[in-house]
Amino acid sequence: MSMRSLLRPAAGFTCLFALATAGCSAGSGGTTDAAPGPSKRTSASPSRQAAGDTSYAPYVSATEASANDSSGSPSTYNLAFVISDGSDCTPKWNGEDAIADTAVKSRISKLTADGGTVRVSFGGASGKELATTCDSVSKLTAAYATALDAAGSSQADFDIEGDELTDADTVALRSQAIAALQKERPDLEVSFTLPVMPSGLDSDSLALLESANKYDVQVSTVNIMTMNYGESYAGDMGDYALTSAKAAHTQLRKVFGLSAAGAWQGMALTSMIGVNDVAGETFTLSDAAQVRTFAEEKGVAWVSMWSTFRDQQCAKGGGSDAATDCSGVKQSSGAFGKAFAG
Repeated sequence: MSMRSLLRPAAGFTCLFALATAGCSAGSGGTTDAAPGPSKRTSASPSRQAAGDTSYAPYVSATEASANDSSGSPSTYNLAFVISDGSDCTPKWNGEDAIADTAVKSRISKLTADGGTVRVSFGGASGKELATTCDSVSKLTAAYATALDAAGSSQADFDIEGDELTDADTVALRSQAIAALQKERPDLEVSFTLPVMPSGLDSDSLALLESANKYDVQVSTVNIMTMNYGESYAGDMGDYALTSAKAAHTQLRKVFGLSAAGAWQGMALTSMIGVNDVAGETFTLSDAAQVRTFAEEKGVAWVSMWSTFRDQQCAKGGGSDAATDCSGVKQSSGAFGKAFAG
């Protein structure tokens, strides 16, 4: 399961996106149904919202506009992705574009013109997440702050997957930096986007959440990526999304000491629309409607998709491989956004 750092079309595809909560290794690394032992209740518990108040917050490119960005009238746009430039602690959009790029600022202004907000997403499946190149808590905190200030955002999403998810040192460093950042910015809302399986979050994702608890990170939402489960999962993708959510819900209750309602309200769901990176996995418009209905019934915080660039039919109908610029299924442009918005 994964979301790519780059939304631009590519020649081949092995793995695509980020959710409070993806990695291609999720299907092969093994998962566990069991949450860690009861941890002390901390203020890191996901925040609560009114039941049924599920918002729509798609992942969009921070640098390139899509004609489908505004489909479904999103309340928030997840800007993908801020990562390191590859050599030091300098944050850049997709590791390439300057964080204060005027074109990006102009794009953000257009996205928020109708009252929506932007959430800066750090990480993704490609490139180097900042915690792997910043060598101190203070430098990492400053790098995150620089990106948030450039976007004018008080919402931070950390899409942690692949090697970054299994590296205990960078997990701890990131947790400390986020906690320090929240002390400076008490209004900062933090989400973690993590890979999931129908059996729930794996041990590495649970360890990351325990690390957030340990360092008193105030977690607003855990966004699970309901996608790319592995070739042994050849069933209905909508059903898998709901099964994954239910399993993760049980785990979040234990990790954060939440009520049943509180755990739903601290969860978000992100699906990869259309043809996924795993052969045989296709997420349809009816699946999107199924996820939306479920999220509303449970009071899930927000639903999302990877990505607005893909929310259109491929020029030649698509194929067996996932593309970055179309869904691979028959649809009208923006149809997935409307389905997720309800």
